[in-house]
Amino acid sequence: MADRSILIVDDNEINRGILGEIFKDKYNILEAENGVEAIKMMEQNEGKLAAVLLDIVMPEMDGYAVLEEMEKRDNLNDRIPVLMITADTSTEAERNSYQKGASDVIHKPFDPVIVDRRVARNVELFDHKNHLEDKVDDQTRVLKKQFMYLKKQEEKLRDSNEKVIDTIATIVEFRNMESGYHLKRIKGFVRILALTAMNNYPELGLNAQNIEVITQASAMHDIGKISVPDSILLKPGRLTNEEFEVMKSHTTRGCEVIEMLKDIQDKEYYDMCLDICRHHHERYDGRGYPDGLKGEENSIGAQLTALADVYDALVSDRVYKSAYPLDRAYEMIKDGECGVFSEKLMACFEFARPDMEKLVAETKAAEKAEKEE
Repeated sequence: MADRSILIVDDNEINRGILGEIFKDKYNILEAENGVEAIKMMEQNEGKLAAVLLDIVMPEMDGYAVLEEMEKRDNLNDRIPVLMITADTSTEAERNSYQKGASDVIHKPFDPVIVDRRVARNVELFDHKNHLEDKVDDQTRVLKKQFMYLKKQEEKLRDSNEKVIDTIATIVEFRNMESGYHLKRIKGFVRILALTAMNNYPELGLNAQNIEVITQASAMHDIGKISVPDSILLKPGRLTNEEFEVMKSHTTRGCEVIEMLKDIQDKEYYDMCLDICRHHHERYDGRGYPDGLKGEENSIGAQLTALADVYDALVSDRVYKSAYPLDRAYEMIKDGECGVFSEKLMACFEFARPDMEKLVAETKAAEKAEKEE
């Protein structure tokens, strides 16, 4: 204990001597005759102080003022026990001492045994408290490191999921004679619509996390087209009823492909990919396929992808048609020519229209520049 000190603050030299005698065999004794001097000594010895014995009545700065100053200095009295020394035995004096941050009150004249035990008890309590706080700080640092590690792992897993999704989806787009800008537009449209819906319709349950998952998973909506014969997939004219039935099967066949990825995909992404792939051709009035889902039976992720897919089909060149002008594409969807969507989604579509049209212009410009190189 000799490496620790007790600071005795009293303008009376005799009192400092009496208290010093009690603790001289256990602590280094530091003395100050007023509050100003005491504050300086605390700053110089903060890490070594076991306790402060503080007189209330002193010149320049009394004991109460010292307590207030300690509180201003990063709550110093929360880390060092301060025992007030006073001849005033009134309840008010004790109340003031405790309210200003003292840990105990010692009355004059001193009883060496009582003073010794009270100081020892307070030092022990503060040591235990400070040790626990240090331990909590250490554990917090460890947990923070673990959190950062897990966050990096999560980011790696998310990147891996995105690469798996984009790689497989791009293969289908090449076969479908479409550029990679189709996927960029689909994901962009979904993100724009989802953010608009999140800000205007909180009841839909969208947040930053699931919007990211929905956006990435939307790229897998047409993965089932890999099983559709070229004669149907690339047919420039109208499909027969039999051919259309084969084309419709891309929703269920796509789920079979996604199920093969179950062991290498994060479950949240896997579930969303499966849902969007199967249900992106469902319609709000129940006239979609393959399950005829009606209204909110279909997930918001699949509904967002459905609208994005229809819009991109209208504004893009396909083997069976040329791209519609943006105004015409917008009106066709609003007028229900491409199936029924929810009123909330239509309101989001109207609000998000400028951003969606801007994305169309940007991707088409980039695609044109790429072809000219």
